[in-house]
Amino acid sequence: MSSSVRALRGARSHRLLSFAGAALAAVIAIGLSACAPDPATEAFLNGDEKAYTSADFRTQEIPEAERDEPVEFGGVTEDGEKFSSDDISGQVAVVNFWYAGCGPCRIEADDLEAVWQKHQPDDVAFIGVNIYDQPATAKAFAETYGVTYPSLIDATTGEAKLAFAKVTPIQAPPTTLVLDKQGRVAARIIGPIDGTSILSTIIQDVLEEKA
Repeated sequence: MSSSVRALRGARSHRLLSFAGAALAAVIAIGLSACAPDPATEAFLNGDEKAYTSADFRTQEIPEAERDEPVEFGGVTEDGEKFSSDDISGQVAVVNFWYAGCGPCRIEADDLEAVWQKHQPDDVAFIGVNIYDQPATAKAFAETYGVTYPSLIDATTGEAKLAFAKVTPIQAPPTTLVLDKQGRVAARIIGPIDGTSILSTIIQDVLEEKA
């Protein structure tokens, strides 16, 4: 793990106490009837910020020599557009596993969008993988939170999740993966990304690697 990421992680604990209040505000604000919190989210809102996943908040960067094979994945977005990993070949990509009723997913939505906006000039791709909802719910979430990158609707087929599960553990959402230019998993963040700095730093590190 780079020293810049380690330094940034030290600031994360100071924000955890504010997560429960922020999550409750997000739940009230979203106004989506199909997005009732699941039991794990309810535990999160009650102050157990680790309850939604079996793992602690953590970030793992994978050295180039230790990365698995490229992940080939695809599906259909909330707008009915077909997507294939071939469409982003040669790009650094961020893949975020989420669903609308996930409180921590709501909390990180603004930060993910901010990182996406920052790195668009770097030709970085962002794609969500919605593991639970139907298109209408996913589109309503995107409109409410101002999310502009597409998401695959994976609830029925599980195609995208299965493709990644072959090479990396996929914890309870949110889970965010960074793929290198060859399509290999270069880093994973388990839990909400907690600000923009850590994810942006990882993206920059992977961008600077030789293809």
